[in-house]
Amino acid sequence: MLSLKRYGWLCALGGELAYFVCLGGGYLPLRSSRGMELHRTLFETFPGFVWSSFGGVLLGAVYVFALAWIFAWYFVWMHNTGLIGKEKQASPK
Repeated sequence: MLSLKRYGWLCALGGELAYFVCLGGGYLPLRSSRGMELHRTLFETFPGFVWSSFGGVLLGAVYVFALAWIFAWYFVWMHNTGLIGKEKQASPK
């Protein structure tokens, strides 16, 4: 069985790392202008996110943290429920 606490913190850590790597990629002009526009538009789907604003970046990190925990809760619930169902079917009575 998966532990929600452990899996949740791992998801949150991975989500935050990906968020800040992608955020850094938004500031580096390594793509075409169309690619940069799409990248910045995707980040602006977070409510309240504003580029080059400390509050906006922090708010985005909070959203990623919350979404990572929601994902972890759902994944652990699905995984553990599936295991319990299989254990009940396999146990002889």
